[in-house]
Amino acid sequence: MRGIQLRALRQFADSAGLQRLPRGTRTWTAQYGHVRGAWVQAKGAGVSNGIVLHLHGGGFTFGSPRSHRSFALVMSRRTGRPVFLPSYRRAPEHPYPAAADDCLIVYRRLLDRGIPAHRIVLSGDSAGGHLAACLLGDLKRQRLPMPSHAVFLSPWLDLSAELATARDVVRRDPFVPPEALKRCRRAYLGDRDVRAERLAVLKSDKTGWPPTLIQAGDTECLLDDARQFAESFRAAEIRCELQEWPGQVHAFPLFSNLVPEGRQAIRYIADFVSV
Repeated sequence: MRGIQLRALRQFADSAGLQRLPRGTRTWTAQYGHVRGAWVQAKGAGVSNGIVLHLHGGGFTFGSPRSHRSFALVMSRRTGRPVFLPSYRRAPEHPYPAAADDCLIVYRRLLDRGIPAHRIVLSGDSAGGHLAACLLGDLKRQRLPMPSHAVFLSPWLDLSAELATARDVVRRDPFVPPEALKRCRRAYLGDRDVRAERLAVLKSDKTGWPPTLIQAGDTECLLDDARQFAESFRAAEIRCELQEWPGQVHAFPLFSNLVPEGRQAIRYIADFVSV
């Protein structure tokens, strides 16, 4: 992944955050350990309802709190909770395990600051879905309290991209080519084995994990990632709901200002995490 191309991609992704936020929205920066990030709180939302910790996507190489600010606002408005977007370290400047370690640090510091785990909803989109799954695995191994719910939006979980490649042969993804996933994997992992315990989140034992919602579009090459992930929850007898949205592309809830299905998906997320 060339430096000039990556800089352009990061700038393009961050341009999504240039949209003016409506009056009454609160945004502020915070730091947990060495990890900075941004809070987004819609008018009427409050920490008394709990919080959402959202791990942004971007193939581990781009995306930021700025790129996901508008999405976080809609999530905050619908759930009634402020949303924290950590600015975890990105590849290739900071390869694995930097991003995964940063997410664990943020979660632990939130607990230290007095936010109980049962008031935290953990969510992640695309590569952020892998980071969310990695975090849940870390919490289980370290015997730390789990969040109340987990939400995965078009998660990229098989970092080998073998599932995505096979799926793309059956139905070509109009948005995310598997080759792009492989480039991102190389930037993030180098020659590390994707079968290592911390990375192999797809089929890991989900015993003790929180109730989980998985949303994916049926046009995307990552659909089988979502399906196999859901199966691993059923094997552990953990509540898990998989939604396959007809005609929708990768991470479509992020485009709720453009597609009505995105708005419907976020409303469903709000309902799911409220019980």
